[in-house]
Amino acid sequence: MNEQIQNPLHISSVYLDDVENELVILDQTLLPNEKKFLRLKALEEIVEAIVFLRVRGAPAIGIAAAFGVYVSTFYDKSLPFNNLKEKFFYCKEKIAASRPTAVNLFWALERMKEKFLSHESLCENEIKKALKEEANLIKKEDEIVCRSIGEYGLSLLKPGGFVMTHCNPGSIATAKYGTALAPLYLAKEKGIDVGVFACETRPLLQGARLTSWELSEAGIDVTLICDNMASIVMKEGKIQAVLVGCDRIAKNGDTANKIGTSGLAILAKHYNIPFYVFSPISTIDFSIESGEEIQIEIRNPKEITSQWYEKPMAPIEVKVYNPAFDVTDNSLITAIITENGIAYPPFKENLEKIIQVNGKVEV
Repeated sequence: MNEQIQNPLHISSVYLDDVENELVILDQTLLPNEKKFLRLKALEEIVEAIVFLRVRGAPAIGIAAAFGVYVSTFYDKSLPFNNLKEKFFYCKEKIAASRPTAVNLFWALERMKEKFLSHESLCENEIKKALKEEANLIKKEDEIVCRSIGEYGLSLLKPGGFVMTHCNPGSIATAKYGTALAPLYLAKEKGIDVGVFACETRPLLQGARLTSWELSEAGIDVTLICDNMASIVMKEGKIQAVLVGCDRIAKNGDTANKIGTSGLAILAKHYNIPFYVFSPISTIDFSIESGEEIQIEIRNPKEITSQWYEKPMAPIEVKVYNPAFDVTDNSLITAIITENGIAYPPFKENLEKIIQVNGKVEV
């Protein structure tokens, strides 16, 4: 397969090489300076890739988890198990422990578990075939879902002007199109002019490294700003809407997304700018009542003090608090856009309704 990167819509950031039986991922930690694909087969390598954000974005993590548990179960010869079921569940639990916040990781692994259990009485080749088909289906479904999310999101935007986004809810974070960036790709396809202000997104700079690269590669008008510039850009009247993705949605509509999202929501409320959250239904977690139950991932202090610099940018011994996510209260959210339609407040009732429908719906 030609692994030269051009338009991000024309590549897969995570896929299965069915010939070599390897999980292939675009190493997002190297962007935008180096475009490199990693080929993974060992469980340890797959877990490391998820932990260190070589593959990231809630949907892409879910896809990687599905392919990862398949590949490691059948093709990692270093694992000390003779029993196939023991090996599968060992791999599943190790991958599940890699990151705590993105619900798609657990959702995809549960789908793979259910497929395994429904086929465990069959021979190993039949189990292998069923798991591979399920993982491929998860990837294909995500592409369809993201396209649908983009269509609904585009209906909320006016031609011209700018939107603001945070982190990287884009094509390389999903199977294709992205979530919050999907309307922008579809606008480009349809010849509709919409520009973007992308926040750099501390501490991992995924807005600067990934979103600004991805959109500029696709020929979309993008302007990069530091996170603390969002208020003045909004005040100047440049922003028609804020578009963000999310890693988990609670039953009441509270959403967890990359750190800084809740601050943007507060600013958008102050300046009377619509704040839209884009999410596949698989990201909604009805097992938790509110965002207070979402576990927030705390990451390495070096991501703030030294990782992106030639020399440390802070005193070596300074204390660092580095949460990767925050929770946006549902009261700050104008609407949640899913593949089934657009949900407006009250979210507790309307999110439950929207998962049961087909076709365009606004509730």
